[in-house]
Amino acid sequence: MASAKRPETPEALLKRLLDALRAQGVTDPGVLSAIEKTPRDLFTPDLFKERSWEDSALPIACGQTISQPFIVGLMTQALTVEPRCRVLEIGTGSGYQTAILSRVSRLVYTVERYRTLMKEAESRFSALGLTNVITKFGDGWEGWREQAPFDRIMVTAAAQEEPKELLAQLKPNGVLVAPVGRGPVQSLRRYAGDGKGGFTVEALCDVRFVPILEGVARE
Repeated sequence: MASAKRPETPEALLKRLLDALRAQGVTDPGVLSAIEKTPRDLFTPDLFKERSWEDSALPIACGQTISQPFIVGLMTQALTVEPRCRVLEIGTGSGYQTAILSRVSRLVYTVERYRTLMKEAESRFSALGLTNVITKFGDGWEGWREQAPFDRIMVTAAAQEEPKELLAQLKPNGVLVAPVGRGPVQSLRRYAGDGKGGFTVEALCDVRFVPILEGVARE
């Protein structure tokens, strides 16, 4: 009788994930190192713990999701974050993307409209000893004007139109990455400032994100 197959170790699952990301074009060493150092299972609900290292999006509280690792890696790589950068993130969610950004930048300012998600994410940042993350419970569509301008901005929910308010909070040579479009499929776009108040726009790929909602939630 054949013996039962042993479950893969977390280390083996992580290696498989990193290999898959490289194969899909996520090759920046800093981004891959940040993903390697960030335990995704800490950000995953108990019901989906055993799927933490799959390259797939997973449900979290408040009808939101923790993004697919490939998309996390792709967006972080496209943002071209440098060690001295101040980054604004719109949509903290589980905090997984925030944690990745915190490992490649100087400061991360993150805005979340769901208080439940914000509190849970804050406890995870504390558990990981991340001291360069500044959180705000608020309307992400408004950005964080008091702390602007930012070197980089990442939007982790879909904007139905060009995010002009957020682009206005970007430094002249800054970079913003966001999914833009109406409907279930959006275009992941990279806006790079030209230093003169304009932007060059690059469409990276099609993605599926929950939409940006204005205001704050009761949860």
